[in-house]
Amino acid sequence: MAVPKKRTTKSRRDKRRLHIFLKKPSLAKCKKCGKQVISHTVCSFCGYYKEKEVIDVLGKLDKKERKNREKEIKMKGEEGKPTRKKKSLDWKELSKKQ
Repeated sequence: MAVPKKRTTKSRRDKRRLHIFLKKPSLAKCKKCGKQVISHTVCSFCGYYKEKEVIDVLGKLDKKERKNREKEIKMKGEEGKPTRKKKSLDWKELSKKQ
């Protein structure tokens, strides 16, 4: 039976174990709802993959939950789009110094 001739030092042991660790999954944003999703998988929140509905997530929910989920998805979709606010041309606003 093989027996080590000398004791393995802590540094040598730790160098060997250097690459043994868990890696963080690479996440991407869902194009439909904006949630973080693992790449190349169906979004579990909205059920879309590559801008096509794969799973009918809303069909499994009851009426109240469905309404809340639709509202959230709509809000997330609007966040990505730039919105412009029109300033009202008021004499008070125009007279203020900038």
